[in-house]
Amino acid sequence: MSLADLRERLSAAAILLDFDGTLSPIVDRPQDAAPAPGAAEVLTGLASRAGSVTIVTGRPSAFVRAALPVPGVDVVGLYGLEGHPPLDDAVRGEVVAAVAGEAGIHLEDKAASVAVHLRTAPDPRAVGERIGPRLVAIAERHGLELLHGKLVLELAPAGGGKGGVVRGILSERDPAAALYAGDDLADLSAFAALEDLARRGVPAVRVAVLGAETPEDLVAVADAMVEGPVGLLALLAGL
Repeated sequence: MSLADLRERLSAAAILLDFDGTLSPIVDRPQDAAPAPGAAEVLTGLASRAGSVTIVTGRPSAFVRAALPVPGVDVVGLYGLEGHPPLDDAVRGEVVAAVAGEAGIHLEDKAASVAVHLRTAPDPRAVGERIGPRLVAIAERHGLELLHGKLVLELAPAGGGKGGVVRGILSERDPAAALYAGDDLADLSAFAALEDLARRGVPAVRVAVLGAETPEDLVAVADAMVEGPVGLLALLAGL
Protein backbone atom coordinates (compact mmCIF):
# COMPACT_ATOMS: atom_id res chain seq x y z
CA MET A 1 0.00 0.00 0.00
CA SER A 2 1.14 3.56 -0.61
CA LEU A 3 1.72 6.48 1.72
CA ALA A 4 -0.83 8.41 -0.34
CA ASP A 5 -3.56 5.95 0.74
CA LEU A 6 -2.48 6.42 4.35
CA ARG A 7 -2.53 10.21 4.13
CA GLU A 8 -6.10 10.17 2.85
CA ARG A 9 -7.20 8.22 5.93
CA LEU A 10 -4.77 9.70 8.48
CA SER A 11 -7.43 11.01 10.85
CA ALA A 12 -8.59 7.42 11.40
CA ALA A 13 -5.19 5.73 11.01
CA ALA A 14 -3.08 3.88 13.57
CA ILE A 15 0.58 4.94 13.55
CA LEU A 16 2.83 2.42 15.33
CA LEU A 17 6.52 3.02 15.93
CA ASP A 18 9.49 1.17 17.38
CA PHE A 19 11.83 3.25 19.59
CA ASP A 20 15.49 2.13 19.48
CA GLY A 21 16.98 2.60 16.03
CA THR A 22 13.70 4.03 14.80
CA LEU A 23 12.97 7.15 16.84
CA SER A 24 16.28 6.98 18.71
CA PRO A 25 19.75 6.32 17.25
CA ILE A 26 21.40 3.07 18.34
CA VAL A 27 23.89 3.56 21.19
CA ASP A 28 26.35 1.24 22.92
CA ARG A 29 24.69 1.47 26.34
CA PRO A 30 20.87 1.16 26.47
CA GLN A 31 20.57 3.74 29.24
CA ASP A 32 22.18 6.38 26.98
CA ALA A 33 19.46 6.23 24.31
CA ALA A 34 17.73 9.50 23.45
CA PRO A 35 15.24 10.48 20.74
CA ALA A 36 16.55 12.03 17.56
CA PRO A 37 16.40 15.85 17.52
CA GLY A 38 12.91 17.08 16.71
CA ALA A 39 11.18 13.81 17.57
CA ALA A 40 8.95 15.35 20.24
CA GLU A 41 7.79 18.12 17.92
CA VAL A 42 7.08 15.75 15.02
CA LEU A 43 5.13 13.33 17.21
CA THR A 44 3.18 16.15 18.83
CA GLY A 45 2.02 17.31 15.41
CA LEU A 46 1.31 13.79 14.23
CA ALA A 47 -0.75 12.98 17.33
CA SER A 48 -2.99 15.94 16.52
CA ARG A 49 -3.63 14.66 12.98
CA ALA A 50 -3.66 10.87 13.22
CA GLY A 51 -6.26 8.59 14.73
CA SER A 52 -3.67 7.24 17.17
CA VAL A 53 0.09 7.15 17.66
CA THR A 54 1.69 4.34 19.67
CA ILE A 55 5.29 3.49 20.47
CA VAL A 56 5.78 -0.27 20.79
CA THR A 57 9.08 -1.08 22.50
CA GLY A 58 11.01 -3.68 24.41
CA ARG A 59 11.98 -1.01 26.92
CA PRO A 60 9.95 -0.20 30.02
CA SER A 61 7.30 2.35 29.06
CA ALA A 62 8.47 4.68 31.87
CA PHE A 63 11.86 5.04 30.17
CA VAL A 64 10.32 6.02 26.85
CA ARG A 65 7.78 8.38 28.42
CA ALA A 66 10.58 10.14 30.30
CA ALA A 67 12.74 10.40 27.17
CA LEU A 68 9.86 11.41 24.91
CA PRO A 69 7.06 13.06 26.93
CA VAL A 70 4.51 13.72 24.20
CA PRO A 71 0.82 14.08 25.15
CA GLY A 72 -1.44 11.95 23.03
CA VAL A 73 1.21 9.33 22.23
CA ASP A 74 0.63 5.91 23.78
CA VAL A 75 3.55 3.70 24.84
CA VAL A 76 3.41 -0.08 25.15
CA GLY A 77 6.56 -1.28 26.91
CA LEU A 78 8.29 -4.62 27.42
CA TYR A 79 6.63 -6.07 24.30
CA GLY A 80 3.28 -5.83 26.08
CA LEU A 81 4.51 -7.73 29.15
CA GLU A 82 4.36 -4.89 31.67
CA GLY A 83 2.40 -6.07 34.67
CA HIS A 84 3.39 -9.67 34.01
CA PRO A 85 4.84 -11.48 37.07
CA PRO A 86 8.64 -11.24 37.37
CA LEU A 87 10.77 -14.09 36.13
CA ASP A 88 11.78 -16.63 38.75
CA ASP A 89 15.11 -16.04 40.46
CA ALA A 90 16.16 -19.44 39.14
CA VAL A 91 15.89 -18.14 35.58
CA ARG A 92 18.04 -15.11 36.34
CA GLY A 93 20.61 -17.35 38.00
CA GLU A 94 20.77 -19.60 34.96
CA VAL A 95 21.21 -16.61 32.64
CA VAL A 96 24.06 -15.27 34.76
CA ALA A 97 25.70 -18.69 34.65
CA ALA A 98 25.17 -18.96 30.87
CA VAL A 99 27.06 -15.74 30.16
CA ALA A 100 29.75 -16.14 32.83
CA GLY A 101 33.21 -15.47 31.47
CA GLU A 102 31.98 -13.53 28.42
CA ALA A 103 33.58 -10.08 28.41
CA GLY A 104 31.61 -6.94 27.59
CA ILE A 105 28.14 -8.38 28.10
CA HIS A 106 25.47 -6.30 29.85
CA LEU A 107 22.46 -7.90 31.52
CA GLU A 108 19.30 -5.80 31.74
CA ASP A 109 16.75 -7.06 34.24
CA LYS A 110 13.26 -5.90 33.24
CA ALA A 111 11.44 -7.96 35.86
CA ALA A 112 9.19 -9.79 33.38
CA SER A 113 12.16 -10.46 31.11
CA VAL A 114 15.93 -10.32 31.06
CA ALA A 115 17.93 -8.98 28.12
CA VAL A 116 21.50 -9.94 27.28
CA HIS A 117 23.17 -7.04 25.44
CA LEU A 118 26.11 -8.04 23.26
CA ARG A 119 27.02 -4.72 21.64
CA THR A 120 30.01 -3.93 23.84
CA ALA A 121 31.49 -7.45 23.69
CA PRO A 122 34.82 -7.73 21.81
CA ASP A 123 33.18 -9.93 19.14
CA PRO A 124 29.38 -9.64 19.62
CA ARG A 125 28.35 -12.08 16.94
CA ALA A 126 30.75 -14.78 18.11
CA VAL A 127 29.51 -14.33 21.67
CA GLY A 128 25.92 -14.57 20.45
CA GLU A 129 26.68 -17.83 18.68
CA ARG A 130 28.20 -19.25 21.87
CA ILE A 131 25.54 -18.22 24.35
CA GLY A 132 22.49 -18.41 22.07
CA PRO A 133 22.05 -22.19 22.44
CA ARG A 134 22.46 -21.88 26.22
CA LEU A 135 19.70 -19.28 26.37
CA VAL A 136 17.47 -21.39 24.12
CA ALA A 137 17.89 -24.27 26.54
CA ILE A 138 16.94 -22.04 29.48
CA ALA A 139 13.87 -20.84 27.59
CA GLU A 140 12.78 -24.40 26.86
CA ARG A 141 13.24 -25.51 30.47
CA HIS A 142 11.11 -22.68 31.81
CA GLY A 143 8.49 -22.31 29.07
CA LEU A 144 9.90 -18.98 27.93
CA GLU A 145 10.67 -17.46 24.54
CA LEU A 146 14.00 -16.14 23.28
CA LEU A 147 13.49 -12.85 21.43
CA HIS A 148 16.18 -11.72 18.99
CA GLY A 149 17.07 -8.08 18.46
CA LYS A 150 20.04 -6.03 17.30
CA LEU A 151 22.90 -7.60 19.22
CA VAL A 152 20.54 -8.45 22.07
CA LEU A 153 18.93 -11.70 23.16
CA GLU A 154 15.98 -11.49 25.53
CA LEU A 155 14.29 -14.19 27.59
CA ALA A 156 10.61 -13.39 28.03
CA PRO A 157 7.33 -15.17 28.74
CA ALA A 158 5.90 -16.93 25.70
CA GLY A 159 3.41 -14.86 23.76
CA GLY A 160 5.32 -11.61 24.09
CA GLY A 161 6.62 -9.73 21.10
CA LYS A 162 5.67 -6.78 18.97
CA GLY A 163 3.46 -8.75 16.62
CA GLY A 164 1.04 -9.69 19.39
CA VAL A 165 0.96 -6.12 20.68
CA VAL A 166 0.29 -4.69 17.23
CA ARG A 167 -2.43 -7.23 16.47
CA GLY A 168 -4.14 -6.34 19.73
CA ILE A 169 -4.02 -2.62 18.98
CA LEU A 170 -5.34 -3.09 15.46
CA SER A 171 -8.15 -5.33 16.68
CA GLU A 172 -9.16 -2.88 19.40
CA ARG A 173 -9.02 0.27 17.28
CA ASP A 174 -10.13 -1.08 13.89
CA PRO A 175 -8.28 1.70 12.03
CA ALA A 176 -9.00 2.85 8.50
CA ALA A 177 -5.26 2.59 7.73
CA ALA A 178 -2.05 1.75 9.58
CA LEU A 179 1.70 2.33 9.49
CA TYR A 180 4.41 0.52 11.42
CA ALA A 181 8.05 1.63 11.39
CA GLY A 182 10.92 -0.45 12.75
CA ASP A 183 14.52 -1.43 12.16
CA ASP A 184 15.06 -4.83 13.74
CA LEU A 185 14.26 -8.54 13.58
CA ALA A 186 11.80 -8.06 16.43
CA ASP A 187 9.78 -5.83 14.10
CA LEU A 188 9.15 -8.60 11.56
CA SER A 189 6.18 -9.90 13.55
CA ALA A 190 4.69 -6.40 13.60
CA PHE A 191 5.16 -6.20 9.82
CA ALA A 192 3.31 -9.52 9.54
CA ALA A 193 0.40 -8.08 11.52
CA LEU A 194 0.14 -5.18 9.06
CA GLU A 195 0.34 -7.59 6.13
CA ASP A 196 -2.69 -9.41 7.52
CA LEU A 197 -4.49 -6.08 7.77
CA ALA A 198 -3.66 -5.27 4.14
CA ARG A 199 -5.11 -8.61 3.03
CA ARG A 200 -8.44 -7.42 4.42
CA GLY A 201 -8.24 -4.36 2.18
CA VAL A 202 -7.08 -1.85 4.82
CA PRO A 203 -4.19 0.37 3.65
CA ALA A 204 -1.10 -0.65 5.63
CA VAL A 205 2.44 0.66 5.22
CA ARG A 206 5.51 -1.12 6.62
CA VAL A 207 8.48 1.21 6.94
CA ALA A 208 12.03 -0.13 7.34
CA VAL A 209 14.30 2.35 9.09
CA LEU A 210 17.72 1.77 7.59
CA GLY A 211 20.94 1.68 9.55
CA ALA A 212 24.20 -0.25 9.58
CA GLU A 213 22.54 -3.24 11.26
CA THR A 214 19.04 -3.27 9.73
CA PRO A 215 18.39 -6.92 8.77
CA GLU A 216 17.84 -7.73 5.12
CA ASP A 217 14.77 -9.79 6.02
CA LEU A 218 13.04 -6.64 7.25
CA VAL A 219 14.03 -4.57 4.22
CA ALA A 220 12.80 -7.31 1.88
CA VAL A 221 9.20 -7.05 3.04
CA ALA A 222 9.02 -3.29 3.64
CA ASP A 223 6.71 -1.05 1.64
CA ALA A 224 8.92 2.00 2.21
CA MET A 225 12.44 2.69 3.47
CA VAL A 226 13.97 5.71 5.20
CA GLU A 227 17.51 6.51 6.32
CA GLY A 228 17.66 6.31 10.09
CA PRO A 229 15.53 8.13 12.67
CA VAL A 230 16.03 11.46 10.89
CA GLY A 231 14.55 10.01 7.72
CA LEU A 232 11.60 8.57 9.60
CA LEU A 233 10.85 11.89 11.28
CA ALA A 234 10.83 13.57 7.88
CA LEU A 235 8.36 10.96 6.60
CA LEU A 236 6.09 11.35 9.63
CA ALA A 237 6.18 15.14 9.42
CA GLY A 238 4.97 14.89 5.83
CA LEU A 239 1.91 12.78 6.60
